Amino acid sequence: MKLNIHHFYTWFSGAPLHILAILVVAICLQIIGGRAITRAMNRIANADFVPGPQRTAARQRERAQTTGTILRSTLNGLIWLVALSMVLSEFGLNLGPVVASAGVIGVALGLGAQTIVRDILAGIFMLIEDQYGVGDLVEVLDVKGIVESVGLRITTVRSEDGTLWYLRNGEILKIGNKSQSKR
Repeated sequence: MKLNIHHFYTWFSGAPLHILAILVVAICLQIIGGRAITRAMNRIANADFVPGPQRTAARQRERAQTTGTILRSTLNGLIWLVALSMVLSEFGLNLGPVVASAGVIGVALGLGAQTIVRDILAGIFMLIEDQYGVGDLVEVLDVKGIVESVGLRITTVRSEDGTLWYLRNGEILKIGNKSQSKR
């Protein structure tokens, strides 16, 4: 009996204990990071950046929530990518060739996914610059209508005839917003 407990302890104190520690630290980082991002975005959402009647608190809250969601997703992806690579290295997998091939695949995907990256970057800047929001009357490309949803990659606009248009943010080069007041 004593011999079996000793063997179990010896086995568990190796890779299984390291893997358990990696997972616990990853979960703790995810919780702490998520709370920190939420707290920061709540402060930004309730801050009075533009005092006076032009302040649009609802839009500022929406932008802060969207930015918070993006930051939390990015943080979670990075945490679990690092945790997965550390767990794989505990199993004895040599990560050198994996990282090298991931770099080559990343370059290939980067070249193939340029439009997606352009759409997402345009969406991020559109949110930061507050160019338009849900409910705004806009004129973009050859579409005139009310914005129904704003995403990082796609904006949907309902035209006056009832057609729902899906516009890729990277393709929007010029937009007119009739809902924003003069500043």
